[in-house]
Amino acid sequence: MTHLEYKDIETFMTKQMQDSAHDKYHIYRVLHSALDMSSFETAVDMDVLIAACLLHDIGREKQAADPSLSHAQIGGDMAYEYLISRKWDESKAAHVKECVAAHRYRDDNPPDSIEAKILFDADKLDSSGALGIARTLIYGGQICEPLYLLDENGNIIVDGGGAELSTFVQEYNYKLKNLYDAFYTQRAKAIAAERQKTAVDFYNSLVEEISGNSKNGLERLSEVLVTIVTGLND
Repeated sequence: MTHLEYKDIETFMTKQMQDSAHDKYHIYRVLHSALDMSSFETAVDMDVLIAACLLHDIGREKQAADPSLSHAQIGGDMAYEYLISRKWDESKAAHVKECVAAHRYRDDNPPDSIEAKILFDADKLDSSGALGIARTLIYGGQICEPLYLLDENGNIIVDGGGAELSTFVQEYNYKLKNLYDAFYTQRAKAIAAERQKTAVDFYNSLVEEISGNSKNGLERLSEVLVTIVTGLND
C-alpha cells in the first residue's frame, strides 16, 4: 500500500466516524495494535490488514440509525464497495469485507483468516483494561445508560447485558470481564493479560464503593426515620 492509498482510505474513514467511543482515535489504536501483532505472525497481507483496520467501524452510523443492522456486516459491504470504486483487486476487496464482517464480538461469525483474527484481537484489545472501561462509560453516557441499578434490597444488579443492556455494571459482567479468553493471537493474549488486573481492580473498587454507600446510607436512613416517627408518637 502506498502512502497516497493509505491517506485516501483514511480520509474516507474519518468522514464516517461520528461516535466518540468509536472515533478515529479508536481506529488508530486498533491499527497500531494490529501492526504490532502482525510482526509476530507470518504471511500477513498488510494491504488487507491496514484497510480492514481503517474501515472496520464505518457501518456504525447506519447501525445507530437502525439498531436491527450489524455495523460489522454493513461495514463490510461498505468497505467492499469503496475499495472496488478505488480500483482495488476484487479478491483483496472481498478479503477486507470478510475481515470487517467478522470483527464484531457478539456476532456468530468468527474470524477465519489471519488478517481477520488480528483485526478481531486488535479491536477487542481496545475494550480491555483501562481503555475498555473508559470507552464503555463514554458510550453508556451517549445512550443515557446508568452506571448501575439496585434491586429492592439495595444490591447492585450485575446480571443481564447484551441486547437489553441497561448499565455499565451489567456490560462489564456480560462482556468486558469475559474478553480475556476470547483472543486468537498469542501476542494479543499476552497484552490482554497485562491489562486485565487494571480492569478487575477498577470494577471491584467501583462495586465496593457503591455497595458501601448504599448499605450505610440505607441503615442510617432507617435509623433517622425511626427516630422521627418515635418523636412524633411521643
